[in-house]
Formats: sequence, C-alpha cells, structure tokens
Amino acid sequence: MPKNNKALWVSQNFLTSKRIIHGLIAKTNITASDHIIEIGPGKGHITDILLEHCAKITAIELDHKLYSRLQLKYDGHSKLCLHYQDFMQFNLPASGEYKIFSNIPFSRTTDILRKLTECKNPPTQAWLIMEKGAARRFMGHPRESLRSLAIKPIFDMSIVHFFNRHDFHPIPGVDVVMLHMKRKPARDIPAGQMREFQAFVKNGLARNQAGLLSMFTKRQLSRACNIAGVSDLLSGEILYIQWLCLFRCYKNYRQNGR
Repeated sequence: MPKNNKALWVSQNFLTSKRIIHGLIAKTNITASDHIIEIGPGKGHITDILLEHCAKITAIELDHKLYSRLQLKYDGHSKLCLHYQDFMQFNLPASGEYKIFSNIPFSRTTDILRKLTECKNPPTQAWLIMEKGAARRFMGHPRESLRSLAIKPIFDMSIVHFFNRHDFHPIPGVDVVMLHMKRKPARDIPAGQMREFQAFVKNGLARNQAGLLSMFTKRQLSRACNIAGVSDLLSGEILYIQWLCLFRCYKNYRQNGR
C-alpha cells in the first residue's frame, strides 16, 4: 500500500470535457498498437478516451477513493491495468516501447519529469498537461537551467496546446499547457556520461556561469568558447548546443591533458 501522500497531490485539476480530451488526443500520434501510461487517472475522463485509441493502458492512481471508483468502473476491462500506488514508487517498463499521456499534479511536475527522463528506459513520447511556467523552464526559457539541460540530451520538447483555465475543475490559478516530449533516436550525451554532463553543467552554471573557470585553464576555456561560439561567457546566454560543445571540449582536454 502506498504511504499517505495525498496532500502532495491535491493540487491536481481535472479535465472533464470529452470534446477537449478528444481534441488533445488528436494532437498526438497515439495508435491502436501503443502501450500508454497514465499518471493520476482521477475519475477516468481521459482514460475513457485513451481506451478508444490504444492497445493497453497502465494507470497509476494514489488516491484510494478514486482508485476504488476506477476499479468498479473498469472491472474486467482487458485493456486497462490499474495500480494503487504513488507514481514515484512505480517501476516503469524496463524494456519495450511505451508512451505517456497524463494530466499530472502540478505540485509534482519536477519529480515526475525527473523520473521519466532519468529512468533506464524512458518513454518514446510523452504528452504532459502542466503549468505553463514549468513547461517553459523545462524547455530552457527564458534561459537554460540545470533541469532543462538534463532533459535536452534525451528529448525534443514543444508546447502543443494552450488551455483556457475554465477547461479545468477546479479552475487553476495558473496558465496550463500540454508539453510534448519526443525521445531522440540517439542521445546527444551517451547514458554513461549523463552524470558527468550534469555535474559539468551544475558547476558551469555556478556563479553566473563563472564556474566554468574552475574546470578549464584560461587557454582551454578561451579555445572551448571559440569552438562553441560563446562570445560573452559571464553575461551572455549559453545555448544548449553550446553547452554540449563545451562539455565535449572539457572531455577532450581531460583525456588528452591539453
């Protein structure tokens, strides 16, 4: 049984309009052969429509009352596998392809994104309904952050829908969007180097990017910035592609000692 974490999930705002949900599904490429994971199905409004479009749904619900209602509602439904569990404790598929479609609790957005992007077998695609500000931060707007730079080597991201606040019940106090995440055919950073890349970025972002000075000699940093096209290290924005280039220079200098 999951621990009583309900207080962490009460900020969830539910979509109930079939018209809106059908419109959202139409913006995806979910097919009749897909395995979809839904985080927090609630009363099953989205689940009902997903069941029309895919081969299998795995739904994870933490609220016991909602879970019990879902059990009765979908009793004997062969396409749905329902779990009473905290998603953060749920084991994502270790192999095989799957997709995510979820209206996630806004208070757990960062935790959920971290789980999806740091697992050994990330989803091939995900459509996540979340607070607009959070989506923009994950996409690196207005500037790249440690979190955006941890996601981008694995996923391409875009906002594919902007909601009206009145689409939800209860009405949220923030603007809401649907973020699409598509796993890249090949990672920009190999899985075995991700921790090193994240540590590099964390150090590099420190002290308004002056942390890069601690990882290179002056000559190395000047050369790396020239290769990466970084003209203003301390006050200018470093783009994702430039962080990749700086990291590769760093790896090269460490390996070759020059």
